[in-house]
Amino acid sequence: MTRAVPEPTYRRFVPGLGTLSLRPFDLTEDVTTLHSWVTRPYARYWGLLDASVADVHAEYLRISQSPHHDAFLGEDDGRPAFLMERYDPAHDAVGQTYDVAPGDIGMHVLVGPPAGERIPAFTTAIFETIMDSLFSDPLVDRVVVEPDVRNVKIQALNARMGFRKHRVVQLPDKQAWLSFCTRDQYAEALRMNEAG
Repeated sequence: MTRAVPEPTYRRFVPGLGTLSLRPFDLTEDVTTLHSWVTRPYARYWGLLDASVADVHAEYLRISQSPHHDAFLGEDDGRPAFLMERYDPAHDAVGQTYDVAPGDIGMHVLVGPPAGERIPAFTTAIFETIMDSLFSDPLVDRVVVEPDVRNVKIQALNARMGFRKHRVVQLPDKQAWLSFCTRDQYAEALRMNEAG
């Protein structure tokens, strides 16, 4: 008998792609999948290239036990496709680098490897799903990210979604671009992206 995984907390239908959803990360069901993602070269900025399955389990057990940090598995029509972490910057190292405001929420994203042929605009659809889910909480006013300064791909995607770079900060494990995106900046980015 297959164990039931948590129900999605957010769903979004994307024409031409299907339904993207987010559900709480399940330590029993999802660790092996996540391990297969974070140990691939493209995920080097996740910092777990040499991690064992037990290491990944320990990290996400720590997250699951924190009242200030949550992990979600993103699915594409029920197939694991991405990971999103949501955290309170006031209880994270990044919160020591700027004045955390009420309504700030931190976010990390990792897209899984393609299951087949690459799908145009798939990563953009994932990112929009994540941003829509975060801003569906009326208490969230601004999303905070801190990508590694060397990770130019995610910085470009962040900019396309409305994030503005604030400054380079030193975190325990990296030099990072502290960047912010308000609701209005995200809405304007969506308008610009739709206009081409």
